Amino acid sequence: MTTTLTRHRGATTPPPPRSSMKSTTAAGSFASKLTVNGLLILGSAYMVVPVLWLVFASTKNAADLYGTSAYALGKFSLFDNIAAVASQDNGVFFRWLGNSILYAGCGAVFGGLISVMAGYAFDKFQFRGKNSLFGFVLVGVLIPNTATVLPMYLLASVFGITNTIWAIIIPVLCNPFGVYLARVYSESYVPGETLEAARMDGAGPIRSFFSLGLPMMMPGYVTIALFQFVGVWNNFMLPLVMLQDQKLLPVSVGISIWQGYSVPQPEFTPMVITGSLLSVIPLLVAFILLQRFWKSGLTAGSVK
Repeated sequence: MTTTLTRHRGATTPPPPRSSMKSTTAAGSFASKLTVNGLLILGSAYMVVPVLWLVFASTKNAADLYGTSAYALGKFSLFDNIAAVASQDNGVFFRWLGNSILYAGCGAVFGGLISVMAGYAFDKFQFRGKNSLFGFVLVGVLIPNTATVLPMYLLASVFGITNTIWAIIIPVLCNPFGVYLARVYSESYVPGETLEAARMDGAGPIRSFFSLGLPMMMPGYVTIALFQFVGVWNNFMLPLVMLQDQKLLPVSVGISIWQGYSVPQPEFTPMVITGSLLSVIPLLVAFILLQRFWKSGLTAGSVK
């Protein structure tokens, strides 16, 4: 004999207990936090561990570099290494450091200003071919810098500016990614009503930009300048191709030359490591001094 169980039409499945729902939610929240924090820790270690190695290795001489643990302090040869770096070739390292500050500073200040002006123009002005030109800017973002080094060298040779500081400064004044960011910041920071009010008061486009647009976009300008400063500071291929005079080289190319010397002469190895550590200091100073503007600039485009 079989029995058939029938469910009444109005019957519903009882909800799961609230305690089980809370435990499921807590478990999911814990797993997501663990994943996010784990990725952040890995990313931080990826960036911090090489710098820590530089700090420890700069306290060692050539023998300690290969005879002790990677993260062990040496016989406190840091000041001896700095003195060796300073005395090598009549202090050419600090000449390289000054060149890097000059190239990166000009690229950050003037290149960032040009990017802000271009992004502001793409956002606030209406002109023929605006979208097509901005499309070319986006294409420029996708092209790697190394692919443009040889064409820029040929152009520089035509104008006779190779092996001069202008061969480095002029190319870094153009930054397509900075123009893209500047347009985003202009949309977020500069309301059209404010510019319209300035126009009604008789302010022209240039005065409106320098009196209203640029001060409102200052966090974005600082952010673009920082990105440009780091990009020019780490630039290697352009000065390697453009410059032949060692007195004009930036610190990135100069240290690579010392690295080549360290193969037959191991005493150059501590100088390469110490010079690399010293070359990080200007970047740290720039980020620390402009940290407040940089943080506000990064979060500006997320809220519109």
